[in-house]
Amino acid sequence: MKYVLGFFALIGTAVLVWLMFLYAEIRFDIDKIVDYKPNLTTQFYDKNGDLISNIFQEEHRVYVDYEDIPPQIIEALIAIEDTQFFEHNGVNTDAIFRAIIKDIKARKLVEGASTLTQQLVKNIVLTREKKFTRKLKEVLLALRLETILTKEEILERYLNQVYFGHGYYGIKTASLGYFKKELSQLTLKEISILVGLPRAPSFYSPTKNLTFSLARANQVVTRLHTLGWISEKEHRDAISETPTVYSQTLTLNQAPYVIDYALSILQKDIPDIRYGGYKIDLTIDLKAQEIARESLRYGYEKIKERDNYFVEKNGDESLSQTLNGGLITIESSTGKIISLVGGVNYNESNFNRVIQSQRQAGSAIKPFMYQIALNLGYSPASSLIDISRTYNYTQGNEKKTWQPRNYEENYKGIISLREALLHSRNLATINLVNDIGIDVVHNSLKEFGFRNMPMDLSITLGSFSLSPFEMSQAFTVFSNNGIQVTPYIINSITSAKKEIIHFQSEEKYMQSPQQAFLITSILHDTVKRGTGKLAQVKGLEIAGKTGTTNLNVDAWFCGYTPTMQTIIWYGNDDNTPMRKSETGGRSAGTVFAHFYRNYLLLHPEIQRTFEVPEGVSKAHFNGIEEYFTDTSKLPTNTKNIKENQSGIEF
Repeated sequence: MKYVLGFFALIGTAVLVWLMFLYAEIRFDIDKIVDYKPNLTTQFYDKNGDLISNIFQEEHRVYVDYEDIPPQIIEALIAIEDTQFFEHNGVNTDAIFRAIIKDIKARKLVEGASTLTQQLVKNIVLTREKKFTRKLKEVLLALRLETILTKEEILERYLNQVYFGHGYYGIKTASLGYFKKELSQLTLKEISILVGLPRAPSFYSPTKNLTFSLARANQVVTRLHTLGWISEKEHRDAISETPTVYSQTLTLNQAPYVIDYALSILQKDIPDIRYGGYKIDLTIDLKAQEIARESLRYGYEKIKERDNYFVEKNGDESLSQTLNGGLITIESSTGKIISLVGGVNYNESNFNRVIQSQRQAGSAIKPFMYQIALNLGYSPASSLIDISRTYNYTQGNEKKTWQPRNYEENYKGIISLREALLHSRNLATINLVNDIGIDVVHNSLKEFGFRNMPMDLSITLGSFSLSPFEMSQAFTVFSNNGIQVTPYIINSITSAKKEIIHFQSEEKYMQSPQQAFLITSILHDTVKRGTGKLAQVKGLEIAGKTGTTNLNVDAWFCGYTPTMQTIIWYGNDDNTPMRKSETGGRSAGTVFAHFYRNYLLLHPEIQRTFEVPEGVSKAHFNGIEEYFTDTSKLPTNTKNIKENQSGIEF
C-alpha cells in the first residue's frame, strides 16, 4: 500500500508539474482577454446622423458596452449556451463529465461542454482544434479569467468578439446588418436568431439558410419558455414570427468618393482610422449627395447624346470616349461640403476629379480679374475697350504672334465692365488686364490662392490648371461676401473612448462685402441674360460664371445662390477636345440648374434672394441701373445721374 500511495503521489506530482508547465506556456495569453482591444469598425455619418459607410480592417465589428445590451439578449444567450453561467467558476464540471462519457463511447472528442467563459478563451487566444491539450489550456485559462473579470465583463467581451456570420463580428454589428435595428429594437425572435448563430454561424446564417436559422431560433425560444423566463404568449408569438432579414454589403458605402477623400485626410494623423472604432461625422448631406450624383450623370448622358448625334449624322468619330466630370457643393458661409461627386461612375473609376484632377480654368477665372479691377477703383459702369490686338513674342529662338479673339468672333468697341464680364468678352478682359498690369494681376491672383500661373496675358483666358476643389475655395471670395473659406468635410471625430475633436474651416479676409457684392450683381446678370442663362432656376437667384477652354477641352460652371455654392466640371480624362457645342453654359450650367431644382424640392426653406450690403449705392447710369461703392465710384463724365441707397431689385 505504501508503494501504491507513493506511486499515486508521484503521478499526482507529475500531473501537477505538467499542468504548471502547461499554464506557464499560456499564462500571458490571458492579457489579450483582460486588456481586450479588438479591431473595431470606423463609421462615417452625414450631417443628419445617417450612416454613410463602414470602414474596417479584416473584421467588421461595432462595439457595444454591457449596459447597452438588453437583458433579454443576456437571458436568451445563457438559456441556450450556458444556463449555469452565473453559478460556475468558469468551468461546468457536470457538463464536462457528461461530455467525457460521450467522448469515451465515441472514442473521439464529440462534445466539448464549453462554458461561455471557455468559448471566449477559445475565440480570442486558442485554436479550434479538437485536442485534449487545447481543451485543458482552455479550462486553465477560463478558471483564471473568472478570478480577474466579472461575469458582466466576460459577457461583454463574448458578445463583441464572436462571429455571427455574413462577415459580422459582435452582436451589435449583426443586429444592424441582418435587421437594420439597434439592439434595443429587436424582437424576441430576432434576438433568438442572433444568439443561436455562434454555434455554427455560416450554417445558421439567415441570409444563407433562413429555414435552419428560424429552426435554431425556435430552439432558443422554447428553451426560454422551458426555463420559465418567458410567458406562453411570448413563446407562441415568437415561434410564429418570421422577421425580415437583409442581405447587405458590409461597408454600406453610399458615397465612395466622399469616403475616399475623408480617409485620405484622416489617415495622415490617425494611423488606426480603419480599425480604431471611430465615429466620423461628416458635413455631407446624403440626400443632396444623391441629387448631385444624379445631376452629374444627367449632364454626362446629355453630352454623350449630343456626341452620338454628330457621330450618326456626320459619320464622325466620338469625341467623348473618356468623358467624365466632377461636382462639389458647399455651404458658402462655412465651407462645409454638402456634396462631392468625383466622377460619373465610381466602380469604373475611383479617380476623384474634384480633388485630384488639374484642369485649365478657361473663362471661369475672369471674375477674379474683374474683382481686382473693381478693388483698384474701376466700377461696373467703367468703359473697357473690346477690340482686337496682335501680340508678338519670342518662345525660345522662335518669334511668334498671338491674336486672341472673342468666342462670338466680333468686337463691341467700347463696352462697360459689367457687359464685358457677363458676356465673357476675351478681348475686353485682355485689354483690362493689360491696362492694370500683368504683374499686379498675377500677384493679386496669388492672393486669391491660385498657383503655377504664367507671367503673360494668356493668364486672362485661364491658361493655368487647378482642381474643382481649388476653384471652389477661390470662389468663396464672392459667395461668402469677401471672406474666403476652405471647404472641409469632417465635422467631428469621436474616438472609441468617447473623446471628441471638432473641426471648422479656415477663413481669410480678402475684401469688403460691398466690393464682393459688385461681382455678385454682375454674375447674377450673367445667369439672367449672359453666358450662364441655362443655369437659371425659377424662384431662386443665382450668380455664376461659365468657363470653356480652347477646343472645348474643359467645360465649367461656377455658381452660387445666397447660401450655397456649386462648382461643376466636364471634360475628357485624356484632355482630348469635346464637341464645339460643349461649352460651360450648356455642359455644366444645365447640370447646375438640375441640381438646384431638385435641391429646392428637398429644402424649399433656403434663402432665395441676395442681400445688398450696407454701403452699396444704386444709381441710373446712362439709362441703366448700376451699383457702386466708395471704392468703385460712379464715372465722373456722365450727366443726370440719380443715386439712391435702396435694396437690390433682381
